[in-house]
Amino acid sequence: MSTPDGPVTPTAPVFPAVSAVDVAAASRQRGRPMRGVAGVAHRCHCGEPDVVRTLPRLPDGTPFPTTYYATCPRLTGLVSTLETQGVMRQMQGRLSGDPALARAYRAAHEDYLRRRGELGGVAEIDGVSAGGMPDRVKCLHVLVAHSLAVGPGVNPFGDEALAMLDDWWVPTSCASAAAADNLLTTGADDD
Repeated sequence: MSTPDGPVTPTAPVFPAVSAVDVAAASRQRGRPMRGVAGVAHRCHCGEPDVVRTLPRLPDGTPFPTTYYATCPRLTGLVSTLETQGVMRQMQGRLSGDPALARAYRAAHEDYLRRRGELGGVAEIDGVSAGGMPDRVKCLHVLVAHSLAVGPGVNPFGDEALAMLDDWWVPTSCASAAAADNLLTTGADDD
């Protein structure tokens, strides 16, 4: 592309740096150190991260196709319940019989790849998104995380699963629950 002033060189998108506080919150939520976090992709109503955006290559060099990673234990617990109830199997069955749904799911796959590509290219996972897209429904956690990160109307199965969930942020935030647990285990309020 060029302008009257000469050629235009495309530049990579600039993303705000992820804060140490957010990485610590996601690590606390998952119960282990989070690796390769590029940013918070979605925040819970309570303000805590509930989906992080992860680099396609982890700091140790491992290719990592899961760009959108759900971290909130309440959210992931509810999604796991949907998985055990056979929701993925039902979605998979519909995928093969509904060409419009299959096209929308393929478009979600392409959206996922495009957004991961903004973070860099990794040859080992080129063309591979996550969650089974575009032909299988394999992981609702990824599909829900994608829907939360990019908003409704992009990932049909992520949107459907979200509509099935209760409000995971009620009655209190993960941070408040962790602080209360910390008080109970450390006795910090026994002064």
